[in-house]
Amino acid sequence: MGRAFEFRKARKMKRWSAMSKAFTRIGKDIVIAVKEGGPDPNSNSKLRAVIQNAKSINMPKDNIERAISRAVDKSQGTFKEILFEGYAPHGVAVLVETATDNNTRTVANIRSYFNKFSGSLGTSGSVIFMFDHICNFKIDASGLDLDEIELDLIDFGAEEVFLDGDNVMIYAPFQFFGVLQSELEKRNIEIISSGFDRIPNTFKEIDKKQREEVEKLLEKIENDDDVQNVFHTMKY
Repeated sequence: MGRAFEFRKARKMKRWSAMSKAFTRIGKDIVIAVKEGGPDPNSNSKLRAVIQNAKSINMPKDNIERAISRAVDKSQGTFKEILFEGYAPHGVAVLVETATDNNTRTVANIRSYFNKFSGSLGTSGSVIFMFDHICNFKIDASGLDLDEIELDLIDFGAEEVFLDGDNVMIYAPFQFFGVLQSELEKRNIEIISSGFDRIPNTFKEIDKKQREEVEKLLEKIENDDDVQNVFHTMKY
């Protein structure tokens, strides 16, 4: 198994743990997707992917439709995606993906979290080189030959394909998202969910006490309403 498998195993129980928070994050993703490509999922592949993600966490259909309607309303603002880079205590690199309608508020909050927990907010480019930007797809494993699907999808950018329970996970470089999405849909393979991750290409080993200090900062950041995802180089 490769880096993507280990990365997913480490993050599996951490991500989208609170349902209300998950709905808020998906709602923002819907608004951003509609603003970029329109409200019709048939012609907007990004929106189609977000709706699949919403369904995978049992987000009610009414919530999805309200988010689309809100995005279509020209009187409503949109969310700006901003990436923050910094260091937690003990040299652990941190990337924070946010979606905000108030940049000043978000910058102030993220900076305050780093300062409060003995970290430091860095400048653009300070830690992003430590992460590989990749895309992922979760598909139903029923009726699929893992070796065969892996060989087939290599030509479309897939780098890691592995079983995860009753599903198959596919990981590829960020730029192959659209190509893989189109190929899976062409083959009538059900996409349960999809998304993007930033996998560390180097890890920082720290002891248990240091890990607890880092996790206090990560938890504070993750609980902020403007934060979509948090990635770090701490080795579990």
